[in-house]
Amino acid sequence: MRVVNPIYEAIKTSELRRLSYADYMQLALYDERCGYYMRKKTKIGKEGDFFTNSHVSDVFGKLFASFFLRLVERQNVPPHICELGGGDGRFARAVLNEWKAKSPNTYRQLTYTMIETSPAHRVKQLETLGDVAEKVKQYKDIKEFQQHVSSFSGIVFSNEFFDAFPVHVITKENGTVYELFVTVDDHKLVEEKYPLENEHIIQYLHERQLSLADGQRLEVPLALKTFLLETAPFFRHCVMFTIDYGYTDEELQLPARRQGSLRGYYRHHLITNPLMYPGEMDLTAHIQWDALRMYGKQAGWQYVSMLRQDRFLLAAGILLYLEEHNDSNPFSEKSRQNRAIRSLIMDGGMSTDFHVMIQQKGVRIHWDDIWVQPEFLSFA
Repeated sequence: MRVVNPIYEAIKTSELRRLSYADYMQLALYDERCGYYMRKKTKIGKEGDFFTNSHVSDVFGKLFASFFLRLVERQNVPPHICELGGGDGRFARAVLNEWKAKSPNTYRQLTYTMIETSPAHRVKQLETLGDVAEKVKQYKDIKEFQQHVSSFSGIVFSNEFFDAFPVHVITKENGTVYELFVTVDDHKLVEEKYPLENEHIIQYLHERQLSLADGQRLEVPLALKTFLLETAPFFRHCVMFTIDYGYTDEELQLPARRQGSLRGYYRHHLITNPLMYPGEMDLTAHIQWDALRMYGKQAGWQYVSMLRQDRFLLAAGILLYLEEHNDSNPFSEKSRQNRAIRSLIMDGGMSTDFHVMIQQKGVRIHWDDIWVQPEFLSFA
């Protein structure tokens, strides 16, 4: 019996025989039958389709553990962590092991929650966490978490979480704004454009005071807006760290950004056509930092700062993890950690593509007491 791809099936059964890009991404990434994140295949690391910061070295998680610990011990932030996403659990393992070693007393009070849609990743997380898995509670989404806990106070962390949210796609041609849709032509997924009618997109453009140049293509992150506003009552007294790649509104106007940012990653290759390999490759769109900031403010989040990742790591004290040694073995633990630190902070490395946005809600943090080497902040 031939299995019908749910994406083609959804297009065929829809009233207008087309899907918005947001609906297409929802199916391609999260459908239980064909979604990329629902598959058991390895997605992160050498055998997968992409790398994350946590796969460079455990030092990334160790540094954040020390940073989080200072917030808890010096600023009385509740010792609770909510990681949005979580991948295969490497970041959580590094944080928990480092916290346990540095502060056994607060470690006993610590709780760690992981929000992870992928069943395969939730299984992998438990395997990765090992003996610190007892500290972790897993939920498939924020709504399930809210069913078990009335509110959350503590530290909210995400690394490449929001870039996987479904987005609508619009473009402007000859003075007319169109929404782009996904349909089928000759058994292939193709784009169609129709004059923009979606009131939520129109409202977003008005609220954000965004206008497109002729020929410009833009992703509209309505799911990001919804997430921030709907979770507003749930997050009470928190500090939130968002690590991702993205654009400011000013950068969105640059000629290099005119074609939008929706892309795929397949076996470590960048795929410019997001309709290729549906359900078999990761889909991602650069987040709009000013949208996160604006709708975050509407949800009660106070903007603190946004730093390029390498500057954040330096200011947070990553150089303290460099170790002097006389070991000639380039594969020793100390040698590998030192190389990882250099790769995370060197110009042209992966950190130059990422930023860290810090927001706080219901707390007053004296940030001067948190940074280890604040002189690096001036370079951001």
